[in-house]
Amino acid sequence: MYQYSEQDHQLLLERVSQFRGQVARRLKGELSEEEFKHQRLRNGLYLQLHAYMLRVAIPYGLLSSEQMRTLAHIARKYDKGYGHFSTRQNIQYNWPKLEDVPDILDDLAKVEMHAIQTSGNCIRNTTSDPLAGVARDEIEDPRPYCELIRQWSTFHPEFNFLPRKFKIAVSGATQDRAAVAVHDIGLRLVKSKTSDEIGFEVYVGGGLGRTPMLGKVIRAFLPKQDMLTYLEAILRVYNMLGRRDNIYKARIKILVHETGEEKFRELVEAEWEKIKAGGLYLKEEDFNWVKGFFNDPEYDILPDQDADFENLMLSNADFARWVDKNIELHKQSGYRIVYLSLKTAHQPPGDVTADQMDAIADLADKYSLGHIRTTHRQNLVLSDVQLKDLPVLWEELKALDLATPNYNHVTDIISCPGLDYCALATARSIPISQAITARFDDYDFINDLGDVSINISGCINACGHHHVANIGILGVNKKGTEVYQLTLGGSAREDAAIGKIIGPAFEADEIVDAVSKVLSVYLENREDPEETFLTAYRRLGPALFKERLYG
Repeated sequence: MYQYSEQDHQLLLERVSQFRGQVARRLKGELSEEEFKHQRLRNGLYLQLHAYMLRVAIPYGLLSSEQMRTLAHIARKYDKGYGHFSTRQNIQYNWPKLEDVPDILDDLAKVEMHAIQTSGNCIRNTTSDPLAGVARDEIEDPRPYCELIRQWSTFHPEFNFLPRKFKIAVSGATQDRAAVAVHDIGLRLVKSKTSDEIGFEVYVGGGLGRTPMLGKVIRAFLPKQDMLTYLEAILRVYNMLGRRDNIYKARIKILVHETGEEKFRELVEAEWEKIKAGGLYLKEEDFNWVKGFFNDPEYDILPDQDADFENLMLSNADFARWVDKNIELHKQSGYRIVYLSLKTAHQPPGDVTADQMDAIADLADKYSLGHIRTTHRQNLVLSDVQLKDLPVLWEELKALDLATPNYNHVTDIISCPGLDYCALATARSIPISQAITARFDDYDFINDLGDVSINISGCINACGHHHVANIGILGVNKKGTEVYQLTLGGSAREDAAIGKIIGPAFEADEIVDAVSKVLSVYLENREDPEETFLTAYRRLGPALFKERLYG
């Protein structure tokens, strides 16, 4: 992973010192809340329903064991003993005291972490494939490009006060595990159709919220050396023409929609022609420098089979289930990728206790070369586990309640904090996600359903990404009552789609039964057990589901 230079360290220390002074002025009453708001947002600090919330950046989802231990320390000392991993691959703390935040940022800086630009109208944390560098379907490792974007975008003077927040995702594999189509800019590494050159397919104008849209491909192939100049051109067009008079129409997706895809492309290409010969042109030495931080570790030469592993697969059904659901093949023979499920009946989705974080750091050191990944679906990954270590790792994960065999299945629910924490929320989402998990927490049923996603948001801002779930749930307040809309047919993968509202909303005590009915229609009408929920829904259409739900 990227190692900070002396200048990087100095920058963070100065930033912490600056914010410490701003906090002191706020506590003394020398700054009003409105004056302080813009300062705290630039440092990742929100004012939520009950307390402040601090969002810590995890660039492209990559953590060292040392950094994870610091996150555990912060949860234990400054919060209520846990943190919440978000769909942006970041971690959030829901209960820090304002006077403690500078000390938290100081502790983060010591391990090369910060909360800069995790909020506000600026370029946020760049996200990526959690399997970057180890996936078998990878065209090229996207992490070096994410790091270049991070360094280019942090404190960029021209883009620090955009019309609205701005999110970029980069994927380097044939499977899209980064949801590039629902970002303001999505970059997919692809091979040129006319040569072996690798470049980017560029999506612009994706986003969820009250007006969900999929990004449009405005350039089918962009040479890698032009990545930053092209991003700069897109941001300049957005910064000049994006709406600043209406917060609901300020995202780039609205600009692309109202301008038109072709016209927007022309504007970007014209701006790009002006700037692409400038200093942001990436040279071979730039790529070599940043790729040096992401070289493969010295993997042991191992066989891709192990007798003890095979015997346990045959003799222990629980172990076999976990391997089937939470283990992926690694590009290196003799290694596996392990998903740590943060979706159990005992904790809200995405939550991890300080003790669990410390234990995960120890497991990473012991079994996975000291690295941990965070995922778009609010789980964690140990990316470099030797096949022979899986049995003992499984035992240790079970003891930590991190071995639920449900990755990409019905109880692997994405959930925002909802009305339990968020000042913007209009309904609770955590209790609904827990009720769904309790109803369907049976391995045989989960296994029979196969690959199906459920996401829930507690308001129209869609932080739970309900629009792009196979089954999406949106909580809204209707005349003082929390009710829940169902959307069906969404996807955040390479076949990205926005789900459609199926009909009238359900009350809180009805929504789990409604989900059960939707799943029953699928099980009764799928062509065979291999047909996924999404494939079946697209074939069947909404009519059968509506009939079952509303009679």
